Amino acid sequence: MTVETRTDEPEERFAPGAVLSVDGPVTSLVVERTHWHSGRLLVTFAGIADRSEAESLRGLLLHVERAEDETPDDPDEYYDSTLTGCVVVRDDGTVVGLVDEVVHLPSQDMLVVHTDDEREVMVPFVSAIVVSVDVATRRIVISPPEGLLDPEA
Repeated sequence: MTVETRTDEPEERFAPGAVLSVDGPVTSLVVERTHWHSGRLLVTFAGIADRSEAESLRGLLLHVERAEDETPDDPDEYYDSTLTGCVVVRDDGTVVGLVDEVVHLPSQDMLVVHTDDEREVMVPFVSAIVVSVDVATRRIVISPPEGLLDPEA
């Protein structure tokens, strides 16, 4: 099966024997083997013997169990689950809202922020806008360009 990875550690996360949680017709999958082909990760899962079984899993999200305190090796990288629920504030201290999710787009990652006035805004997760991320205090400081958070923009 081809897997669209959302990790910078695919060799670790999809190592043979890794157990992945699934929200779908099965509750978990065990990695048998992997290899890269033309930039795509191909994974063989234990117990998935034919194309019909593989097709039944199309579009499902796979989740990896990891320790709560585990962090990526690169200090400028974050797990989505670490960012979700963080409070987002402007660099002047004004609260913007809470991160609902992280969306991975081809050009950049976006923080979907649920504002205090019941709106959703998408904040590009780039250093020009995201000033700091403090996972210990669950706080993200942003310096948004004019119009980014404006509901009329």
